[in-house]
Amino acid sequence: MIVTIVGTGYVGLVTGACLASHGHTVRCVEVSEERLRSIAAGKVPFYEPGLEDLLRAGQASGRFSVTADLSGAMQASDVSLIAVGTPARGEDPDLSYLETAARQIGGQLRACAGYHTVVVKSTVVPGTTRNLVCQTLEGASGLKPGEFGLSMNPEFLREGSAVRDFMEPDRIVIGQADSRSGDVVEALYGGFHCEKLRVSLEEAELTKYASNALLSVLISFSNELASLCEATPGTDVETVLGCLYLDRRLSPDGPEARIHPEILSYLRAGIGFGGSCLPKDVNALRVYGKRCGVATPMLDAVVTTNALRPAQVVGMAEAALGGVFQKTIALLGLAFKAGTDDLRSSPALSILQALGSRGARVRAYDPCVTPEAAKKAGLNGLCRESLESALSNADAVVVTTADPAFRDADWTRLTAQMRTPVVIDGRNVLRHVRLPEMARYYPIGCGGAIH
Repeated sequence: MIVTIVGTGYVGLVTGACLASHGHTVRCVEVSEERLRSIAAGKVPFYEPGLEDLLRAGQASGRFSVTADLSGAMQASDVSLIAVGTPARGEDPDLSYLETAARQIGGQLRACAGYHTVVVKSTVVPGTTRNLVCQTLEGASGLKPGEFGLSMNPEFLREGSAVRDFMEPDRIVIGQADSRSGDVVEALYGGFHCEKLRVSLEEAELTKYASNALLSVLISFSNELASLCEATPGTDVETVLGCLYLDRRLSPDGPEARIHPEILSYLRAGIGFGGSCLPKDVNALRVYGKRCGVATPMLDAVVTTNALRPAQVVGMAEAALGGVFQKTIALLGLAFKAGTDDLRSSPALSILQALGSRGARVRAYDPCVTPEAAKKAGLNGLCRESLESALSNADAVVVTTADPAFRDADWTRLTAQMRTPVVIDGRNVLRHVRLPEMARYYPIGCGGAIH
């Protein structure tokens, strides 16, 4: 197929590069000149393992291209995917980018040869595709429903493993306005071997929110349990969760050994969830419920628990040091999780701000966050280029992402460079690392230092 993709963020660029690798001809449309030049040069404008190689392979084969010309991109195209952002704007998702994309695509529909299907991949609340998108397409094109295809096809990509998630999906959800629209999208994914579920537009929209809401619930449950363990002498959240995992409903028996599903990775204590999706989507679902007259007390509690967690980690540092005023704190991790450079809604930044407001001198280091990204976030003066420079003469270190570089570091040498070797492990990434005897190690979910 010839595929047009509007938007080259995580979803658009990953989708485009992966579909090109499956033999489709992909034309991505990007309005930012800087981003367009970067992608055209074979450079991914964000950190995502494996994506740059896939992008360059698609360009070399001639199956992937990027342009600012939507009209040219849609010429002889079979399907257009809308993959623009829907960032939070107050209580509501900002749908202005989505509406603009739909209007521009609609303006080109009559020029398309044959039946053309428009697919929404952006995350939107139920009813958005059928109402806002469809009405905008009709108004801009003058076409009637059925004269073009319409689908909602949510993505389930995790930053840091997005290429694998796309190439090895566990399911593909196809929301269809009619069966003909669904047929086109199912054919698009003909080379993917997994369950393909044909559902209504609204069911597809809600499935995306339900998926992220479940993950946020699991994370917040684990963090609330960690808080209870921190207040209960003789308990360790890692032990409690380890006992919980052995329930056969969570870890069923396999042919040779227990199966530990990947979903259990969300039942881990930490500093809270962040990123571009979970905080925004949980809040959007709460607001949607309110407008439907449906209470969402569980999701309300998730938001409260998540907001409390960074302050509780800062409290651990204050207790360990007897206060953080004029103390030098090294923050290891700035992105919302390891394996990405995404700083959006990062709990690490909440910890950084809380430490700064209490008079601490904060340094930060993240191996995935480039100087350019840090500068855009206003963090240029706080960032260090290495673990050594971040920890030198520090009074404490707070680990805020589970980056393997932190786990594999030479902690005997690093702690020897610190003024006081206090380690607050906000991700429990150092639990099985042998630290020197002089180090005071405070993991998440324990009532005090381990040694």
